[in-house]
Amino acid sequence: MRIVVLSKPDSWYFLDLARASGDRHDLAAMSFESLAASVGPKMKFSLDAECIVARTMPAGSLEQVVFRMDCLNQLKAAGVLLINSPRSIEAAVDKYLSLALLQQAGLSVPATCVGQDLSTAMRGFYELGEDVVVKPIFGSLGRGLVRLQTKEEAANYFRELIEEERVIYQQEFITHPGYDVRLLVLGDRVWGMKRKNSRHWITNISQGGVGEVYQVGAEERELALRAARAVGAHFAGVDLITDSKTGKQHILEVNAVPGWRAISSVLEVDIAAELISEIEQLHKSLTDCN
Repeated sequence: MRIVVLSKPDSWYFLDLARASGDRHDLAAMSFESLAASVGPKMKFSLDAECIVARTMPAGSLEQVVFRMDCLNQLKAAGVLLINSPRSIEAAVDKYLSLALLQQAGLSVPATCVGQDLSTAMRGFYELGEDVVVKPIFGSLGRGLVRLQTKEEAANYFRELIEEERVIYQQEFITHPGYDVRLLVLGDRVWGMKRKNSRHWITNISQGGVGEVYQVGAEERELALRAARAVGAHFAGVDLITDSKTGKQHILEVNAVPGWRAISSVLEVDIAAELISEIEQLHKSLTDCN
């Protein structure tokens, strides 16, 4: 099988997939920027593959992002296996849309307010208890998270975002027991990793958190599967947090371009090999159906 991984050729994830694949498949790295297509008597694309794995989702102009998703949708329509589907990537990369889909699926999410002007943002700040976390609506790895606890710092920060023509996405701050849980979903399998940070409320491994083995319970497994299904992702990272005050669990977000470096190391599970095996099974099912 020819598998194209949308990533840099020196990406750890691409190299890990190439290692896991061995000589069974032909893997190639390709950037989103190099996607191209032509329309005519015979539609052509800049890549030829039986499977495409999206390992990154770079920033771009509205035109670029829309065209990239258009290309992936057309490739999917042509019978190419995509991990994940363009729709799931679009849903999960947009924090507001993914949160709305999670809520529609009956899953518990943190109280969130999203707006574009100062009065709306300040009203949301007061409604959320004057202790909020502001996040980039497009972002990952815990980057760009800011906690606001006074009306003065909130107003000043919101003004900065408005000047930058940014959407103001704020969530209630949830007091947690010093950790959250990353659940990695692949098909019907779920692995879990506890992420702890004794020095900061941000627990992401990339922001100084430490990973530990976490035994996933039946209820948490079902939450992770429902969350992945809500955004249409076959392969997903689901972040789960427990409110120390109420004991209630909330889904913070779903990532449809999940990394596995930390969880693979902590759990001593070859996630890349599991993903290659899953791709083989999905491709066989797709071929049999056709």
